Amino acid sequence: MTLWLSAGLIFTFAAMAMILYKWWNVQCIGVTPVSTFTFIAILFTSGLDVGLIMFPLTEFAGYGDLAESPEYGFANPLAIEFGFWAFLIWGFYFLTCFYFAIIEPRVHFFEIPVVKVINNMVIIGTCAFTAYLLLVNLPWYLPQIGDGESVVPTFYAIVFASIGLAVYSSSRIKYVRILSVGSSILFIALIALMWFRAFVLGKGSPADFVGTAGMIGEYFSNIHQFLLPINDYHEFYLLWWFSWSIMIGQFTARFVSGIRTWQLLIAMMVVPSIAIGTWFTVLYYYHSEGIQVAAFTNIAMISVGVLMVVNSLDSLIRLYTDNLNLTAKRLGQFNYVVFNLVAMIGLTLLFQLDFLRIQWVGALVIALYFSCFVYILTRKRTEVGAITSSPKENVLDFHKIETAS
Repeated sequence: MTLWLSAGLIFTFAAMAMILYKWWNVQCIGVTPVSTFTFIAILFTSGLDVGLIMFPLTEFAGYGDLAESPEYGFANPLAIEFGFWAFLIWGFYFLTCFYFAIIEPRVHFFEIPVVKVINNMVIIGTCAFTAYLLLVNLPWYLPQIGDGESVVPTFYAIVFASIGLAVYSSSRIKYVRILSVGSSILFIALIALMWFRAFVLGKGSPADFVGTAGMIGEYFSNIHQFLLPINDYHEFYLLWWFSWSIMIGQFTARFVSGIRTWQLLIAMMVVPSIAIGTWFTVLYYYHSEGIQVAAFTNIAMISVGVLMVVNSLDSLIRLYTDNLNLTAKRLGQFNYVVFNLVAMIGLTLLFQLDFLRIQWVGALVIALYFSCFVYILTRKRTEVGAITSSPKENVLDFHKIETAS
């Protein structure tokens, strides 16, 4: 698996470099363009889940334990955490978003029946894994309920309710937009709340925040260390990111609103990394200074985390139901909700039984990357080589919208 993953990583970074070299200034326009702020909000909340909110507090100590894990010795725990979640790996999303906005309309690889089936299997499986992660981590997030280790009925109820809300939200694209913008604002408010408590009301100062944030610099000075798997845990993370990459690119590509390729790179790699870096800096200060997370803050963290899960699920459910023509319009609202709710709950329980693994999904996505590349080389090289702009129909629709506004 390590060799397969490494090959996928090398291919991904090479493909990104080729895109930037050939189409640096191409205007990227999707089929449903939105404002750049809304686009970034949809990207950020669709591409992340509750792990962003809670995982760092459970992982900093492990990254700092060099006796147990000496492979992390090249950088501090904050830089390692940042490397697992930010910047370079968001390039996966840039690659796939650009592909689905600019290249796929000329190639139609994902319309090939067998590819379409595999792609939607990936989307559905990753949806279920997202819900499963929330389920198995709730005992740690809410130790007040149960013994702090076991999954109790209340946790199942929380997860199933989140799935239900996501299914309902996915039935209309305007709900997806509202939830994405709303949860982004709540996440910013959560950062501000915890920052204020630590650096204004607490013993820390704004200078302490700046000093802690500076530790992330070790990521950039050692960025080459993150190009290939550091260890098995990093390998798990990378395969997890791969499993998300095609579907997030496919979903977000429809919302790109006329920005250039280089601007898309900034929007998809730099802007989310600033938010993640700020959040991780605050959390690391809490960890390093031994600051206890207050009950109210803990509830706020869990609430934002659950909302991010809902955001991720509704985006992905919307994507696979559109792909398979299982929309609310075709099935009816009630049948749509019941069908997807049962499917998601069932698959979540399969992950709980260890019947499915996200690593398999990530490996399958890498196979799709290579297959698509071979398909382009053998059948669509001329069409792709001739690309100089977004699809004409998208450009015309975009100019109509601009003129009307």
